[in-house]
Amino acid sequence: MKKVIIYTDGGSRNNPGPAGVGVVFCNEKKEIIKRHSEYLGEATNNEAEYMAVIIALKKFKQIFSKAIAKASEIEVRSDSQLLVRQLKGEYKIEDEKLQKLFIELWNLKLDFKKVSFRLVPREKNQEADRLANEAMDGETRTKTLI
Repeated sequence: MKKVIIYTDGGSRNNPGPAGVGVVFCNEKKEIIKRHSEYLGEATNNEAEYMAVIIALKKFKQIFSKAIAKASEIEVRSDSQLLVRQLKGEYKIEDEKLQKLFIELWNLKLDFKKVSFRLVPREKNQEADRLANEAMDGETRTKTLI
């Protein structure tokens, strides 16, 4: 595996509120090879955006192995301007919780050959958005039923 494109999205209802993430793994031809969604619990939207990338990198290692991760170039695509610009060093990270998530993410990057970040318009991130909403909806339905 040479290059993998990972679309990520995190969302929160009521900000902060019930949060979820969606992750879509694609090959170099932009064909989907794996999807993942996960409910986070209570979080802000920005925390969920960071968690989406953290979960994506961790899942990559679990699914494909640490050895493949070490040989892979990852391009993370997100529609979160704040996330991408903070990860590129263009924006300061003033929120203490986001600083901790940034450090966790930065350390995860060391397990890969290369990790880059790219801002994409929302319409190019619809599948990750759908998965994040699905995670939040699934948890909401579960809580409503109890």
